[in-house]
Amino acid sequence: MTDAPARFKDLCLDARDHQALADWWCAALGYVRRDTLADGTPRERGGPVPIADPTGAGPPIWINPVPEPKAVKNRMHLDVVGDTAALLDAGATLLRAEDGEVAWDVLADPEGNEFCCFAPDEGE
Repeated sequence: MTDAPARFKDLCLDARDHQALADWWCAALGYVRRDTLADGTPRERGGPVPIADPTGAGPPIWINPVPEPKAVKNRMHLDVVGDTAALLDAGATLLRAEDGEVAWDVLADPEGNEFCCFAPDEGE
């Protein structure tokens, strides 16, 4: 490690239906599931589901099973560049539309985890 006491490793999201939410985020971000261990052994279906950006550009995300539903606002969230309408069609919920105060839309995934969606820049 460098002179910092920690370095970023993974991002984790809790979910009641972690298998379905892993599939949703894979479709939304173009990520792929990592359903096998490095030696090719299948991961246990009841355990966390790692998903990854196949290009290596985005951080790995672990979708972790939890028994309780989401109850309060996230203290940490994802920011994505994307198409709000397509995400809504895929099952996201609009929590706050871009307005005079914020230049992005606030959405929630199918389990209520908030994320911000920024419109792609010209030429992106």
